[in-house]
Amino acid sequence: MKAGIFIEPGKVGIEETAKPTIEKPTDALIRIVRACVCGSDLWWFRGISQRESHSFIGHEAIGVVEEVGSQVTNVKAGDFVIVPFTHGCGHCAACLAGFDGNCLNQESGGNGGYQGEYLRFTNANWALVKIPGQPEDYSDEQLNSLLTLADVMATGYHAAATAEVKAGDTVVVIGDGAVGLCGVIAAKLRGAKRIIALSRHEDRQKLAVEFGATDIVAERGDEAVAKVLALTGNIGADAILECVGTEQSVDTAIKVGRPGAIVGRVGVPQKAEMNTNNLFWKNIGLRGGIASVITYDREILLQAVLSGEINPGKVFTKRFTLDEIQQAYEAMDKREAVKSLIVID
Repeated sequence: MKAGIFIEPGKVGIEETAKPTIEKPTDALIRIVRACVCGSDLWWFRGISQRESHSFIGHEAIGVVEEVGSQVTNVKAGDFVIVPFTHGCGHCAACLAGFDGNCLNQESGGNGGYQGEYLRFTNANWALVKIPGQPEDYSDEQLNSLLTLADVMATGYHAAATAEVKAGDTVVVIGDGAVGLCGVIAAKLRGAKRIIALSRHEDRQKLAVEFGATDIVAERGDEAVAKVLALTGNIGADAILECVGTEQSVDTAIKVGRPGAIVGRVGVPQKAEMNTNNLFWKNIGLRGGIASVITYDREILLQAVLSGEINPGKVFTKRFTLDEIQQAYEAMDKREAVKSLIVID
């Protein structure tokens, strides 16, 4: 089979490799239909984080189950499924509490790469999310939205959920990548009345408005703080979705909140140190982490996509074949694409 691999910083490729097989009774073999590039993939693509050369890549996909292990009873061969990056067991304390991203029995992702023709998926009995029907029953647009439920839409929703966004809230979304844009969708889905999106790029600003943003702030740092405070009558926001992970974005998130606001943080932290004193002086809460993909998909997001209530697939602004995987990564690295879609089958 063909599979995407990491070669060295700035370079990925396609390798012919053996098709994976069932190795454990809890495995499933998935034929991948669509995959995509995540903003977190750019960390190792840019050489910021380390990755082993010739390792498989990708962690977001939708596909069709080809075979299951003997202990997998919730899905069967032929089922169309969301293939989340989380591999929750469904019965540990974390999964039962709704934090499957922190499953205490989480296994590595099988053969490790969703950007390929096949994937051995671990903890398959509970972690795979069944989609009604078959891929051919859905439009191209719907397939793209279903694909976002493997990570990016669920991660945006996690920011809103951990920030406890509720009806009537004023929400600030920091970050105009695919996660931030999905955060805008999530804030609207949870009933926010006003959504202020921080974005400096016109194409992303337009998407943010289409998704539900009521205001756009192009400034950064203290200038952005001043603009948000001016927009809110010097009060600040009820909830803040931090979807970047830099020191500046977290600092901004804390400063734009009203006293007692909560920051939902899903931007992967890029610096180990953080000054928490500003949280204390304004009674600001800080929550967030790895998204509960399976839980959110089952409870709200899958139905929201199937009903047409949300259409997060619009974050895919460029599409590629598996053979064009280098171009897919470059498009995101150069900010030519909000998110790169990889059509495999």
